[in-house]
Formats: sequence, structure tokens, C-alpha cells
Amino acid sequence: MIKEFTKGLWKENPIFVQVLGMCPTLAVTTKALFGFSMGMATTFVVVSSSVVISLIRRFVPREVRIPMFTVIIATFVTAADYFLKANLYQISKALGPYVPLIVVNCIILGRAEAFASKNNIARSFLDALGMGVGFTCALIILGSVRELLGSGTVFGYAVMWGGFTKWVIMVLPAGAFLTLGLLVGLFNVINSRMVKKAGCK
Repeated sequence: MIKEFTKGLWKENPIFVQVLGMCPTLAVTTKALFGFSMGMATTFVVVSSSVVISLIRRFVPREVRIPMFTVIIATFVTAADYFLKANLYQISKALGPYVPLIVVNCIILGRAEAFASKNNIARSFLDALGMGVGFTCALIILGSVRELLGSGTVFGYAVMWGGFTKWVIMVLPAGAFLTLGLLVGLFNVINSRMVKKAGCK
């Protein structure tokens, strides 16, 4: 059962392996806090929707499963969006339209169709939680690198020295593509070495 959770952290990481959810990944990671907030909102939606879909999977006709999944996901997205607007307005404003767009996030629809609709509640919960945590960690890493080099801070706290020259490109769209490409490459190098080590044993 634990493998259902851990696969989303590394082996099937939504960003570094499956390369899903690129729209919010590239758009909101100018700061680590924004990446964390988007990740938490996505985790809430994917876990909640997966549990509900797994619970009702036997009662939903195959012909209408996708529209039904979309309605369930949209309900939880609306709840997350309203929560952010009511309690964390500045973050909600910074994330802009990307919270409502969680409805069409490939990670959530993919887990609903490929896993939650075919497995029990416990397995669906662990699978969704692993994917959500993996997505959140990737956003935090990406946002931290961009914020560190672009602003000299991480989660708003000054990290770089006083005379540090900020890399303006890192807070621009080009910086998002550059950072993501380098991190995916680094992830692949580490993963290939781990596979080789496992093969030698």
C-alpha cells in the first residue's frame, strides 16, 4: 500500500517524470510561497475528488464517467478557490485564474480516470495524496530556485548577500522554462544513477 503513496513522490512524479500540469507549474512559481499554495490547493482537490470518485465508482455508468468526474472535481476546486479568497486573499490574487483552472488539470483528471475509478478508497487516497505531495514538492523546488536567483529570497526571507545581483530572467516566463528544464535534467540524471546502482546489486 505504501508504494501507492511513494510513487508520486519520485517514480511517477507529476512534474519531473510525467510532465503534467505545466500551465500552473510555469506560471505561479515566481515565488516558493505561490508554488506551495498552488500545490496545497491541487492536493486538496485531487485527494478529495479521488476519494469521492472511488466511493461512487460502481454506481456511475461508463458513458457519463468523464462529465461526472468533472463535476466532482469542479465542486472541490470551487471550495478551494473560495477558501483562498476568504482567508488568503493576497495569495488568491497572486495565483489569479490558475486556481479555477485546476478543474482541467491533467493530474487530477488522470488520477480519477486511471486509478480512483478502478480502485478502493484506501488505495485511491494514498495514490492521490502521493501525487499531490509530489506535485507540491516540485512546485516548491521550482519556486525556491526562481525566487532565490530572481529576488535573493526564499519564502520571503533574505538568503543571498547584500551585493547579490538579481537575475531578472528568473521571474520571467523564460526563467520558468529554463529552471524546469534544468531540474528535469537533474532529476533524470539522479534517477538513472539510482537505477544503475539497483541493477548492480
